[in-house]
Amino acid sequence: MAFAGVLNDADITAALDACKAADSFAYKDFFKACGLAGKSADDVKKAFAIIDQDKSGFIEEDELKLFLQNFNAGARALTDAETKAFLKAGDSDGDGKIGADDSFATVLLGFLLVICVSYYLNLMILNEHLHP
Repeated sequence: MAFAGVLNDADITAALDACKAADSFAYKDFFKACGLAGKSADDVKKAFAIIDQDKSGFIEEDELKLFLQNFNAGARALTDAETKAFLKAGDSDGDGKIGADDSFATVLLGFLLVICVSYYLNLMILNEHLHP
């Protein structure tokens, strides 16, 4: 598996199972389920290098369409709608591709920030209930 040593096989399987149906892929949910959301910047760069099949330094639409197959060769291709939504989320400069240095990491790190803020707010609410 391309992500061996970076991600847990069971997490990858669960993430892929959750988006087997066409138009069910949501990158934020997938990143969280497969464990990519909790990885270091170095691991995110490794993931980018795996997905960047032609080693151009960018993830183009055709590579993004096959995103799930990087995790398992038998996985489905993303639909056109899923691919375009995923590309839009990561393409910060509108050039039709995702660059290694900013956009892919920005999508992933932005999601991590949302998780951290949500966790912190939940802790505050819990603390208020436990210690009124």
